[in-house]
Amino acid sequence: MGKYEKLLIKIIEGKSDENIAFDDLCKLLTRLGFELRIKGSHHIFRKEGITEKPNLQKDGNKAKSYQVRQIRDIFIKNNIKGA
Repeated sequence: MGKYEKLLIKIIEGKSDENIAFDDLCKLLTRLGFELRIKGSHHIFRKEGITEKPNLQKDGNKAKSYQVRQIRDIFIKNNIKGA
């Protein structure tokens, strides 16, 4: 099992939302087919077929925990399972 598959499982399980590296989360979303647009400190992701557009910001080198929860909700709602 690769790094991003483990990260995806970690996010879906919701056991460590405050401990997800920002750069790893961005790379995971990109690997899952999301397109990235950066506007200032905002990293905005979008993907065809998904109405939500996650907007991420760094909290040090970590992703903000509430944004990780939003990503989890998007993964679950859209049945995203593989990295």
